[in-house]
Parts: sequence; C-alpha cells; structure tokens
Amino acid sequence: MSAEDETATLSEEAAAYAEGMERAEEALAAAAGEPEVEPEGGEAPSHFDEETLKRREAALAQIVQYGDPVLKSRASDVTEFDEALSEEIERMVHLMKDGLGVGLAATQVGRLRRLLVFQTNADAIPQELVNPVIEWLSDETEVATEGCLSIPRVVVEVDRPLHARVSGQDRSGAEVLIEASGHEARVLQHEIDHLDGVLILDRTERKQRKGALKALRRGESYSPHED
Repeated sequence: MSAEDETATLSEEAAAYAEGMERAEEALAAAAGEPEVEPEGGEAPSHFDEETLKRREAALAQIVQYGDPVLKSRASDVTEFDEALSEEIERMVHLMKDGLGVGLAATQVGRLRRLLVFQTNADAIPQELVNPVIEWLSDETEVATEGCLSIPRVVVEVDRPLHARVSGQDRSGAEVLIEASGHEARVLQHEIDHLDGVLILDRTERKQRKGALKALRRGESYSPHED
C-alpha cells in the first residue's frame, strides 16, 4: 500500500480522543524526563485538573482531525480584513488556549484561509498572522518532538531550522515581520506547514511515521520514545 493510500484509509473521529484520554495521560506520565513536546501539543499533560482536560476535549471536538482531506489542502490568501476576520481570529485563539496548544492554523478549523494564531509563552499575548510567508530559514537545524491538535495522542520527532524570518499581516491588514528563534520559530513553521497541507507525519522519519500511522489505526497513542 502506498503512503497516499495508507493515509486515505485513516479517518479518525474527534470522539476517539475521549476514549484514548486515559491512555494518553499514562503515556505522558511514563515519559517524564523526555524532551518537552513542541507545537501544538499532541497529548494532554496529566498534571492539569479535570475541568481543564474537559475544556481541552471540547476544543478538540471543534478541531478538524486527521483523516479529513482539508488538512492536506493548501489554503488561499485572505483578501478581506473585516469584522468577520477578527471574530474568526478570536475563535481560533479560544480553541488554541482551551486545547492547551501553542498554535492553530485556519485549516484546522475547516477554513482554507492563510491565517494562523500562536502563543508560545503563557505570559505572552496571543498573536495572529495573516497570509504568512517564510522569508528566510537558517541552515542550522534542531530535532525536537512535536505534537498536533489535529493528531491527538501522537508525537513524533521533526527536524526544523532553528531560526526563521516570517512576514505577514495582522487582522487590520498592517504588515508584520517576525524574527523568530527556537520554540517560536518551530511553532511558526509548524502552522505554516498546515496552511500548505503538510503535517508532522510528512516531516518525520519513515520509521516514526509508520509507527504513528499504526497507532492511529488502532486508536492508540504514539511516541518515538516508546519504540
């Protein structure tokens, strides 16, 4: 079976997240001391209270899950900077926070628009980036573990440039330029990948991709550190 056929056969429902929540928490607890999960947060940290985890479950139910073809589609440029755009941004920020993520792309809420939101630090103000363009990436790269709100219970290792320069616009249409490094650079690359129809499963090594796809078929969690 080709990779494309294998992907096409997978259609995970958001409800499967609830069924696997306990397993996900146990897996994360067992992985204590492992590298921190980077964007977007594929598993729910076990130290959060029950109310927080319920809000996360409700948020994930509104986020497009792996298997939906919209996640493999390229988004179109935003051309209207109006109140509807601002409302869309606020909804995405709300879902990102409740989902315990650090970033969210419009394709993940079923909107094929080049729009993303991110908040890489709990003390930072959430930011939007409309029509983002990667202007430059460093030759220096770093491998880190990434999760995704659209692929819950799965984390894989992804090699990405350590520094990035990204341009775009804010909700009013004003130009924005971001010089990012480390975690922020990784989050921006992850979200822009979403807008191009690229997922972390496309960025990881073959062995991890196969392990993650197998886990998705079975409704199980996956981490490369369990191999």
